[in-house]
Amino acid sequence: MGSDWQDPATVETMLDDLETWAVVGLSGDPSRTAYSIASLLQERGKQVVPIHPSFADPATPAVLGEQGYATLADVPFAIDVVDVFRRSEAAGDFADQAVEIGAKGVWFQLGVVDEAAYERTTAAGVPMVMDTCPAIEWRRRGR
Repeated sequence: MGSDWQDPATVETMLDDLETWAVVGLSGDPSRTAYSIASLLQERGKQVVPIHPSFADPATPAVLGEQGYATLADVPFAIDVVDVFRRSEAAGDFADQAVEIGAKGVWFQLGVVDEAAYERTTAAGVPMVMDTCPAIEWRRRGR
């Protein structure tokens, strides 16, 4: 089943066609992987939407020039991809929330695997990628 998680056509669609990426776990800490990947997404022309509980405090500064939100449900516009930087045991809730808000895709980062969430998400008609990273996938495709 693992190969389904990284279906090349699904990866291509998310990287090439989907523009607004909510990055769950993105804070203002540049030493964190979420920060560097969000920065790469911006370099590739994607709009990044930081999602982190710290944004419940309105005094929390923007990250990478983008206003952050405490939850996916707080975002007042459409999200294409929900990119999850959380441990596997916490990630499934964000896949469910992505389906609820009408996201067009869910991406679980390298090392993040939740088979039940994959089944629920894809059964709901939302494509999902797990256990890889946009940086790896762009590199794999020579971009």
